[in-house]
Amino acid sequence: MAANSDDDDQENSPNLLPLLQDQDHSPPSEHYLNSISASLSIRQLRSQGLSFQLWPAAHSLVSLLDSNPQSLLPLNPNLRILELGSGTGLLGLAAAAILRANVTLTDLPHVLPNLRFNADSNADTINSRGGSVQVHQLQWGNCLDADALGGAEAFDAVVASDVVYYEELFDPLLETLRVFVNAEKVFVMGHLRRWKKRDAVFFRKARKVFDVLPVHADAPLPGSRVGVVVYRFKAKKKKMKDSATSCGTTSSEISKFG
Repeated sequence: MAANSDDDDQENSPNLLPLLQDQDHSPPSEHYLNSISASLSIRQLRSQGLSFQLWPAAHSLVSLLDSNPQSLLPLNPNLRILELGSGTGLLGLAAAAILRANVTLTDLPHVLPNLRFNADSNADTINSRGGSVQVHQLQWGNCLDADALGGAEAFDAVVASDVVYYEELFDPLLETLRVFVNAEKVFVMGHLRRWKKRDAVFFRKARKVFDVLPVHADAPLPGSRVGVVVYRFKAKKKKMKDSATSCGTTSSEISKFG
């Protein structure tokens, strides 16, 4: 994952990974949502990789949704939300339950079985609230996957947590965002900075295409200098027309934004 040049730039991963992996064989975790007086059950399979465990930004976004959802997303009836890089699905499942939203959870094929397991485990809670959840494959930068989801018109908002991780995925992620985030639609992202220089590359590229505004910052995590920051992305006015038809954008075209 990390190159040697990032060693001195790394801020959070060494402290967090042991904490996230030390209960590899624990039962599903329960996440109580005060606003609806109900819990979500989330199975983690930490030994299977990063996508199978919970990360700090998901907890932060769920807490904000639970306490002050209007600060993140429009509270429209029948809100349609796309989650990128869902992993265990906690964020999207919480959004479906709290906002009574129609949420599409997405990730790579090998992650989907556990994602579906968690969606099924919480179906009664979500359905009782009037929400719904679907699980689909979405490889960032893949036009076929994006088209299968219906493109930008199929969703009102996009969310994600801790998706700025591997530098080789920055361009595919931005390409996918250009497909789904246009006009007045927003992308809400929770992010914990781990590599100062590497993360700066992503945000520099993102700000060429989107207006990026920090809307919330947590206190620093124990043993760390930084906490989770929540950002809201909106397409720049001059980029909106391009964003609506950007699925064919190549990695080289995205790279020029850097």
